[in-house]
This record gives sequence, structure tokens and C-alpha cells, in this order.
Amino acid sequence: MLELPAELIAKRDRLIDLLRSYGSCAVAFSGGLDSTVLAQAARLALGDRAVAVTGVSASMAAGELDEAERLARRIRLRHETVPTGELSIPAYCENQADRCYHCKMELLAQVERVARRLGLAVVADGGNLDDRDDYRPGLQAVRQCNVQTPMAECGLTKAEIRLLAEAWELPVRDKPATPCLSSRIAYGERIEPERLEMVDRAEQFLRDRGFRPLRVRYHKGDMARIEVSVEQLPKFLDDQFRSELIEYFRSLGFKYVSLDLEGFRSGSMNAVLENPV
Repeated sequence: MLELPAELIAKRDRLIDLLRSYGSCAVAFSGGLDSTVLAQAARLALGDRAVAVTGVSASMAAGELDEAERLARRIRLRHETVPTGELSIPAYCENQADRCYHCKMELLAQVERVARRLGLAVVADGGNLDDRDDYRPGLQAVRQCNVQTPMAECGLTKAEIRLLAEAWELPVRDKPATPCLSSRIAYGERIEPERLEMVDRAEQFLRDRGFRPLRVRYHKGDMARIEVSVEQLPKFLDDQFRSELIEYFRSLGFKYVSLDLEGFRSGSMNAVLENPV
């Protein structure tokens, strides 16, 4: 078992004590690294008085719900799912820089409804200390909804959360960030279910062929911009693979297919924003 540094052990113990002080808790659970570590801590602190709640909509990539369900079973945590209606919110579908705010408000509202129905005292989100240094309009929603962020409160960084996942032998310890499909749509282009499906199926095509990490970004004019690791860029020189890719992407509805020579960058869509932080 991984031996944790003393400072991280102290933060871990504080996290569990803080969660225990809630009495009961609904964890906003995506199945990503942060929410899974929080769910594990909540299980250790509260046992059956902790529940994982996952929002489900067309913006969730294929396979993510199944993985969340598997993780909840592994942690032995009750798992609830709730439909979220962000695609019915005009401000969300307009896809401006504050899109994530509207999504987070809807998600937390639905998780809170589940918490009230189950008689749970607190809704907890997996935010961490590093989130404060990134452009995350969803943080405003967390503050407005009075949702608890115990890992941030305990000073846990992303690197430390990854170490906790390893110490607890959680399979997400090496999982890359998996933001919702709407994050692939260029700002200003409407969020539509058909576009989300185009992106999802395009990423599945590349994932099935061994590309990780990756993103397929949707841009104006039905253009796909593919981001993969720089080391995997040479694979696109293969004529047969490139022809198969172009044919498949066009069958999805993309009119143009481009390859980003800068490679994969998480959050690359934010490059067009002025002073996003």
C-alpha cells in the first residue's frame, strides 16, 4: 500500500472528520477522479448515510454512466441517478463563456432535490484547491447553492487527491479529466443534441483505435478539430486510417476534418476568452 506523507495523512483525516460532522451527505458524483475520492471518503466517514448522485443528460459521454455505476458499487455506496435539464435552458444552449455556470446550477438543484427526498443534510461537491486557479464559472454556482466543498476546505490539491486515489486503490487514480461533451463545442456555437452526438461518436471512433488522451472539438461550419497527444500525431500519416477517419466523420455530419498540430490541451477552448479568470 502507498505510504502517504504526513501532511497528506493529516488532510485526509481532516476530510473524513469534516464529512462525519455533516451527519449525512449527498455527493455530486460524476465518476471522475475528484468526485470518486470524495465519495470514498464519504463512505468511510458516514457509511450508509452517504449517497452518490449522478446527473444524466445528453451531454454525458457514452460509457460514463456505466463507469460511475461500477465505481459506486466498488465503493459500496448507494447510487442515485437524476435527469438534468440543462439543454432546456436557453442561456446554456447559447454557449457563451458562462455555460458551465448554468449547467452546474441545474445539476446542483437536482442533486439537492434528491438529498431532500432522502433526508440527507448536505450536498458535497468534489472541488479542490487547484480549481481556484482555473477558469471555472461553475464555482460561482457552488457558492450560490451553498454546497459544501470539503476537499477544497481541507486544502487538498489535485496531485494529493490522485495520491489518495492510489492509496485507496481506486481505479480512477490515472483517469484523465472527462468534462461534459458540451465543452467540445466552440463558444458561440449552439449546444444541440445532434452536435453532442457527433462529437461523442467521433471520440469513440478514435478511442477504439487507441487514442488517449483525445478531444474532438466542434467548430463553426460543422468542422471537427482533433486533439491527440503529440506522440500520436504520426498515426494520421497513414493513408488508409486517414481515409477511414474522414469517411466516418463525414457520415456523422462533419463537413471538414482538421488535426490540431499543437496536440491535446485540456480546456483549449478557453484560449479565445479574454481575461477568463
